[in-house]
Amino acid sequence: MSPAPKPPAWLTPNDHVVFDGVTKRFGEHEVLKGIDLRFKRHETAVIIGGSGAGKTTLLRILIGLEKPSSGHVWIDGRDIAPLGELELNKVRKRFGMVFQYAALLDSLNVFENIAFPLREHQKQLTKKQVADKVRQMLATLGIEGKEKHLPGELSGGQRKRVGLARALMLEPELLVYDEPTSGLDPHTSRMVDELIEETRERFQVTSVVISHDMASCFRIAHHAYLLIDGKVAASGTPQELAFGDNRVSVDFIAMSGVAIERLSRIVD
Repeated sequence: MSPAPKPPAWLTPNDHVVFDGVTKRFGEHEVLKGIDLRFKRHETAVIIGGSGAGKTTLLRILIGLEKPSSGHVWIDGRDIAPLGELELNKVRKRFGMVFQYAALLDSLNVFENIAFPLREHQKQLTKKQVADKVRQMLATLGIEGKEKHLPGELSGGQRKRVGLARALMLEPELLVYDEPTSGLDPHTSRMVDELIEETRERFQVTSVVISHDMASCFRIAHHAYLLIDGKVAASGTPQELAFGDNRVSVDFIAMSGVAIERLSRIVD
């Protein structure tokens, strides 16, 4: 067995997750082409890009569902790319995943959906301990009183909160959001953005958001990355992407349909 790769000297304790020259090929098709990303601890990073840009493949590599064809994925200075399934499972427990449409189990009520990770991964807990943890999380996220409701009886925003509650039950260090505002009206989208930031601050997590929502990106991102054709075409603060001298990012945001004047108001 070859020794584990040593982290590069330029990694800092504040670098929670780093993609270092990551490529991904499926046969002859190269989806990711030398991706470099740095997600800082306790900040929110947003990945934007059009369809086919490579966002989903990047997400799957981040959470260990795909292995890169080359390059490194450093998490707290450890490369997860060469890890076997047993070690990867340990790493995955440090992640919480909030899916695009909450991905709740329709046949289970809210309480059972949120309790599911505890019953799967912390079997030593008593029924009372599970119930106490679930009720505490319900209260923390403002959805107490919904325990017996089925997912179909909830609003879009409430389903997002339940999905987030479930993702937080194992006390992850990183929360990964897949298109969290997709399909929501502007008011609910803003509520979800506020929830993402409140959660980051309250639970001291690092947040990684895959999104196509430019207004959302401007509200929550400390750092944003624009993926085009499997490459990082631009990176920086949302303001730098929209108002800087990188014409690719300026044009992409202009073509997104969100007026620059509106983004200026969000920044202000």
